[in-house]
Amino acid sequence: MTSAPIPKLSRRESLHALAVAGLCSSAGLHWPTPALAQAASPSDLKDEDIFQFALNLEYMEAEYYLRATTGKGIDAADLGSDPGSVKGGRKVSFQDKAIGEFADELAENELAHVRFYRKTLGSQAVDRPAIDFEAGFAAVAKAAGLPDFDPFANDMNFLLGGMLFEDVGVTGYAGAAPLLQKKEFVEAAAAILAVEAYHMGMARSQLYQMGDKAQKAANAVSVARDKLDGPADKDQGIERNGKANFVPATPDGMVFRRTPQEVLRIVYLTDKAGVDSGGFYPKGMNGTLKST
Repeated sequence: MTSAPIPKLSRRESLHALAVAGLCSSAGLHWPTPALAQAASPSDLKDEDIFQFALNLEYMEAEYYLRATTGKGIDAADLGSDPGSVKGGRKVSFQDKAIGEFADELAENELAHVRFYRKTLGSQAVDRPAIDFEAGFAAVAKAAGLPDFDPFANDMNFLLGGMLFEDVGVTGYAGAAPLLQKKEFVEAAAAILAVEAYHMGMARSQLYQMGDKAQKAANAVSVARDKLDGPADKDQGIERNGKANFVPATPDGMVFRRTPQEVLRIVYLTDKAGVDSGGFYPKGMNGTLKST
């Protein structure tokens, strides 16, 4: 049975102009020269390719939250036969009971997402890629002007680290939705997007209530992230024009959408096209979608 054509991305969504060389230079990033691997075009993608891409991101989120709440990462049974290593991460000494309980729920949700994707993909499930929280967060912190930033040091830093992932995850799921063909895959992606959006809204609201220092730090992360994904404005801080901004949205009240390549630019922390590793993924993602 022939699948229906996948809708093409809009012109805005497919922009990949190079606009942030200064940011990467200030962050002290030095990328290896990659093979000139071409990103898969929308017409070449299968639903399984998109779910593999999502699984790579869910591995990172689950590792972050599990390490923050339990001091250890994902169990071997959920990693694949040849998983990459994870560098960094430790248990956070939460001072606020509500934030600690929120963190536990985040960890449970993200681990459930990993298990869902692995079950759904079956033999096509990719192994956990190598993940480097130390180098990734150090580069983000330098670019955002946050000296000595340690996401596992306290409640505020933990939420800032989580916000980095959650905002990107929401926009990434929204961007992938038009590419999915199978009804059951669309339904699953929509349901997971909703959970990620709950996470994002909670983290942003908690950071806002922490006051000026947290608000400025969150906005700095947002600015740095927005510069990485290209020239289009697809990010908003948690404070705008002196007011709270818990829900980043377009003028039509819709979530911003990022292409897989725009997501990769953020998690690889690069301004270059054709890059297949870097930042939080020192050896790149596993699967078809792995090049900016």
